[in-house]
Amino acid sequence: MRIAIAGSSGLVGSRLVASLHSVGHDFIRLVRRPATEGEVEWRPNKGEIDAGGLDGIDAIVNLAGENISQGRWTAAKKQRIADSRIQSTELLSKTLAAMSEGPRILINASAIGYYGDRGDEELTENREVGEGFLADVCQQWEAATVEAERAGIRVVKLRIGVVLTPQGGALRKMLLPFKLCAGGRVGSGQQFWSWISIDDLIAVIRHVLSTDGLSGPVNAVSPQSVTNLQFTKALGRVLGRPTVFPMPEFAAKMLLGEMADTLLLASTRVLPHQLQESGYDFQHGDLETALRHLLV
Repeated sequence: MRIAIAGSSGLVGSRLVASLHSVGHDFIRLVRRPATEGEVEWRPNKGEIDAGGLDGIDAIVNLAGENISQGRWTAAKKQRIADSRIQSTELLSKTLAAMSEGPRILINASAIGYYGDRGDEELTENREVGEGFLADVCQQWEAATVEAERAGIRVVKLRIGVVLTPQGGALRKMLLPFKLCAGGRVGSGQQFWSWISIDDLIAVIRHVLSTDGLSGPVNAVSPQSVTNLQFTKALGRVLGRPTVFPMPEFAAKMLLGEMADTLLLASTRVLPHQLQESGYDFQHGDLETALRHLLV
């Protein structure tokens, strides 16, 4: 397949490029600078893209978006988080819909933040949108694919959970305090975290590319959601460290502001119903197995 990738330099995108290359797929990168060979220039904030450079692609994977876990959520930061996702998706969707021979599939990243803070409710893809900033962003992000859907392109909205990799994201930030024996639960520890290993996420994207029956929202999470306390204890066991220094809720809010409520304290118990129904076999369905694979 010839696959276009937006966000190819990011944590997930860089791994995806390497994985697709290893199995013989051809790919082009969407870049926000003058393009060189194998690249297509685009400027989502200006609504600009070299549409001709997308001729002949079979699929496109859109992973573009401002990093939500870097910096406090000021009004300006929240606007960048929303605009970087919604504008890029709208531009791609309209561009693909206007092509005479467009791709067969658009895989567009979304997030389990779509569901909001839902306690211990089990959340499959047919559950309604939740409340809060990230839920609102995800709803608009997914709605921005409408032009591609109307054009008959198979659109998959990949609702991605906490991606586990020591190279970045939440796990990398947790490693140092845990290795220094300063790790512990956050808040009550009873909030559910829905996660996926980086290896499974890349395999999920490849599975979606080749599985024609998958469309619409797809939860990209392990089948084993865990509470924050369970996650903390599993990471401590894998690292051989005690986990006796909890971070109280008020401290998390003082340190991170609104981000703490959404990313650390919210409870989102998500199930990968669509993936399991389509026959996807998780490499790392168990948290401790995943952590040992990634860290030991």
